[in-house]
Amino acid sequence: MHKTAFILLVIGGLNWLLVGLFNWDIGSLFGGMDAIISRIIYLLVGLSAIVEIFGHKKTCRECVKRGDSSMPEGHQSGADSGM
Repeated sequence: MHKTAFILLVIGGLNWLLVGLFNWDIGSLFGGMDAIISRIIYLLVGLSAIVEIFGHKKTCRECVKRGDSSMPEGHQSGADSGM
């Protein structure tokens, strides 16, 4: 579940990058927001974000290593020390 959610979040993030840089939404390839396939993709990306919010503690190496409920420093500042 984590890998699927991660892949969908990457797709969503890249879509927002395209929107920000070029004002082009990848959903337009599937007929825009009115197309059912676009709405399903957006729904899956949003649900993936919710899955990651609630499952982050279990899957994040930094959070598991630390063993407490607070996020590590790297996550708070936006830096990713693992990559």
